[in-house]
Amino acid sequence: MNVFTADTRQTIIVAILVLYLGKYLTYRIRFLQAFNIPDAVSGGILASILFGLIYILFQWQVAFSLNIRDAFLIIFFTTIGLSSRVETLLRGGRPLLILLVTAVMYLFIQNLTGLAMASWLGLPKILGLIAGSISLSGGHGTVIAWAPILQQDYGIANAPELGIASATFGLILGGLVGGPTAKFLILKHGLQTEHGGEDLTIGIRHHQAGVKIDYGTMLNSLLVLGITIGLGLKLNEIIADLGLRLPDFVACLLAGIIFTNTVPWLFQRFAWPAGTPSLALISDLSLGLFLAMSLMSLQLWTLAGMGVSMGLVLAAQLAVSIAYTVGFVFPIMGRNYDAAVIAAGYSGLTLGATPTAIANMNAVTQEFGASPQAFIILPLVGAFFIDISNALVIQRFLHLIG
Repeated sequence: MNVFTADTRQTIIVAILVLYLGKYLTYRIRFLQAFNIPDAVSGGILASILFGLIYILFQWQVAFSLNIRDAFLIIFFTTIGLSSRVETLLRGGRPLLILLVTAVMYLFIQNLTGLAMASWLGLPKILGLIAGSISLSGGHGTVIAWAPILQQDYGIANAPELGIASATFGLILGGLVGGPTAKFLILKHGLQTEHGGEDLTIGIRHHQAGVKIDYGTMLNSLLVLGITIGLGLKLNEIIADLGLRLPDFVACLLAGIIFTNTVPWLFQRFAWPAGTPSLALISDLSLGLFLAMSLMSLQLWTLAGMGVSMGLVLAAQLAVSIAYTVGFVFPIMGRNYDAAVIAAGYSGLTLGATPTAIANMNAVTQEFGASPQAFIILPLVGAFFIDISNALVIQRFLHLIG
């Protein structure tokens, strides 16, 4: 097998082309537009299929340099922090706690679903956990972390391959079901945003005219972003010294929240970028490029070795995720517009990853209107609390099936 490794410049070029492809597909295919499928998801999936065919037909693997991808993720979450007003945070306290409890409950449901399906199909129980919260709520990173333990202690030699395949399946489906789920809820219940006069938390509306982005506001946005990210990384070092490990993007999100609720009040003459089209554009681009790189680099051929039985387990996980989101998450979060947007993100969270969840919510709000609360609550739950809770839940289930 031959491997072509794209450098950082080439990786960015391909990611931009993938975004162009996604926008073209969304424009040409009514389903994608009608059900709020993110451009990066549609373009990224098609690109990964193309690279998969190249691998299968010609034994050429295209590998990408993904270090820059993490930088885009940090930039994106920093823009969310910089767009977070204190009044939104105060309103989000109780819903944040409710969603956290709801999400932890689902970790148990997800693993029980995997165990039940594995038992019904005559598979080893450990495979039910691999196709449960290890790969779905956990994602590729959690699979990589747990694979050696599953190999050494539980005798699952192909645990990395099965886990990666399951996480790949979840990432793709997580990006496809969020938009249709939210649209179904919004239309069925006649929901409307309560923030009609506000700008979007992130992003710029589709076909929005008269957007003013000039040299000064863009330079100002980049300056504030650079300073905030620096503070966030330093804050994470201090937190790590105290014994708590956070992803860099979570620390930068928190730094953005701190800055945007203090600096404009202390220095009222300083033009703060929150709510400006320039910051919204940076947010859109960074999220789009991150997702495009994530999806175009998926190794879809790993799905071929998953087997029919594991495919049935994952199909059951998809059905349970949709049912739980529509039947429980949406009602308990208030049955309002914010709850529908959170449902779009939660669908992506339970199957894929936090950026996929945010992309789902972004696509929905671009069509139906702003939901500032959703963009604060879901990243905090998905990017920090769930990873900690999931590790404890996985350990508990491994102990039970011993």
